[in-house]
Amino acid sequence: MADYLLEMRGIVKAFSGVKALNGIDLRVRPGECVGLCGENGAGKSTLMKVLSAVYPYGDWEGSIHWDGQELRARGVRETETAGIVIIHQELMLVPHLSVTENVFLGNEITTRLGTLDYAAMHRRAAELMAELKMPHVNVARPVAQYGGGHQQLIEIAKALNKRARLLILDEPTSSLTKAETAILLDIIRDLKRKGVACVMISHKLDEIEAVCDTITVIRDGRHIGTRPMGELTVDQIITMMVGREITELFPREAHEIGEVVFEARHVTCHDIDNPMRKRVDDVSFSLRHGEILGVAGLVGAGRTEMAMAIFGSYPGRHGLELRLDGQPLRVRSPQEAVEAGICLVPEDRKRHGIVPLMGVGYNITLSVLQHYARLGLIDEAAELKAIEEMIARLHIKTASPLLAIRGLSGGNQQKAVLAKMLLARPRVLILDEPTRGVDVGAKYEIYKLMMALVKEGVAILMISSELPELLGVSDRVLVSGEGRLRGDFINDGLSQETVMAAAIGQIAEAA
Repeated sequence: MADYLLEMRGIVKAFSGVKALNGIDLRVRPGECVGLCGENGAGKSTLMKVLSAVYPYGDWEGSIHWDGQELRARGVRETETAGIVIIHQELMLVPHLSVTENVFLGNEITTRLGTLDYAAMHRRAAELMAELKMPHVNVARPVAQYGGGHQQLIEIAKALNKRARLLILDEPTSSLTKAETAILLDIIRDLKRKGVACVMISHKLDEIEAVCDTITVIRDGRHIGTRPMGELTVDQIITMMVGREITELFPREAHEIGEVVFEARHVTCHDIDNPMRKRVDDVSFSLRHGEILGVAGLVGAGRTEMAMAIFGSYPGRHGLELRLDGQPLRVRSPQEAVEAGICLVPEDRKRHGIVPLMGVGYNITLSVLQHYARLGLIDEAAELKAIEEMIARLHIKTASPLLAIRGLSGGNQQKAVLAKMLLARPRVLILDEPTRGVDVGAKYEIYKLMMALVKEGVAILMISSELPELLGVSDRVLVSGEGRLRGDFINDGLSQETVMAAAIGQIAEAA
């Protein structure tokens, strides 16, 4: 029996001559959880695609040893058969199929007659749900009827059904609540006790610290170091990741806050599936020149729906009054919002922020393409100049502006979405979870950019589920709960406890 279940030695992977990985080593023992850390674009996902044979043997240099034997997998089916299973950040479930059908997709149990043995599959799926502390889940119901936290655990059930000996978790908690995250971390601990090895990719270093035994850090495609978690602090991990100390994670800078520039009054959004229910219930607020107004609230508080209504993109029945510079403003579509100077960086960049197969540069200019049109033709030179300026300004890591944006890391995709909105020269910029799935170095860059924008007079409305982030950068914080506004606090000594008390409907005392 080998000491290590997995050994990746000197892995090199290049794209068009550019090395995305340059000599990476990774080792994992049975029952060990290794945290794979690095900034967006460092090569973490590329390394896992090499391991899981998305990039098959022959497409890369180096060697992979699995349970003491060299592994030369030509496809994902081979690595899954060996016991290496990856759970991607974007869940790979079929919403309208049942829990059981998703768990057994591609690995169905059949009867002697060749028909699907649903009874056996339902039994096994129910056993897996119980093992993952979800015995209440009805495995015959469609996956779409369960929330994001349940779906994440269903993905793990699917992996365990494939007899996973090594589980790769790519940002597993990015869409989970705090309670769901705690359950998932407990499940990882249980899997470790049963001898299942894990590689966990996460930008939430407190979670890495909670469950990982060993930390491997890569930066710009190179192996920076591997050390036991017990020998490291979170600050030391950050220094290894970014190559410098970030002594102040939230770079607040003095900036002047002017008069009220934007008002939203009586924002009301009805649930799409149940119009009798209000997702946002008569919310009103104002926003000033050069102000960062944070919006806090628990899941289901209606923050995203409010942002979509303001931007003209909420698909359900809704009503609101908007005023810009004291004048009534009517917004019936995102195009009208952008033309008025109201821009939105959406919560779900994959669905609402990018066109995956389109080039990075063309994604950036998509919202202002008319600016480069002359007599019905695009001035390609002017468009390319704007693209290159934005890529440089936001430090977007891409081999080429023509590269399909889906090939970029999540953080660099987010920067491209930001670039797209900045080209529209916003007066009011709405940021919905702007740093979700973004590493600590890229977060710092986004915060610095926000500070630069408010110094120019841009008004920012930032929705975030991370209270330290809201308190770290906001001038004022709105708190919403169950669709209603429950607090409006100046961020001067404001505490997380005060914000949470307001969010759950308790009487909040001044901080």
